[in-house]
Amino acid sequence: MLSLAERCRPIRLLVVDVDGSLTAGGIVYGSGEHEQKRFHVRDGWALKEWTNAGRSLAVLTGRSSDLVERRGRELGAAWVIQGAKDKGAAWDGLLKGAGVRAGEVAVLGDDEPDLPLFKVCGLGAAPADAASQARRGAHLVLRKGGGEGAARELLELLMRCQGIWPGH
Repeated sequence: MLSLAERCRPIRLLVVDVDGSLTAGGIVYGSGEHEQKRFHVRDGWALKEWTNAGRSLAVLTGRSSDLVERRGRELGAAWVIQGAKDKGAAWDGLLKGAGVRAGEVAVLGDDEPDLPLFKVCGLGAAPADAASQARRGAHLVLRKGGGEGAARELLELLMRCQGIWPGH
């Protein structure tokens, strides 16, 4: 069984779910096609630091939204994959595109669709308020909830372990 540090050191690609991971999971609908999502600025800062450090970021979500495309690009995501009903099906393409092995990938996810990725990645992390199945299937359960700093918490852990956290 690998220690947390052994899981963190080789990570080069972070794959993040959106609803329930980068957001608190609520979806606010307005009139027409108007949709709102709330992202945490500290998550955004840490995700930008991750990509600025030469690491890769992929957004992988089962829903589709113009907001997700916009936020993914703002964060420097090399891949924004939406409408992925089967996240496992997108996995091989991500690995190939990023030129990484499964053990070099961390996944932040909060529910059943993320479980197949937790089983094959180097580090599977779930927000504190993730579904119980995701918490049980994850290598790491974070203290912060989805949309409340979970991504920043994960990235600080990863980047400190790798010696690339700003000011480290």
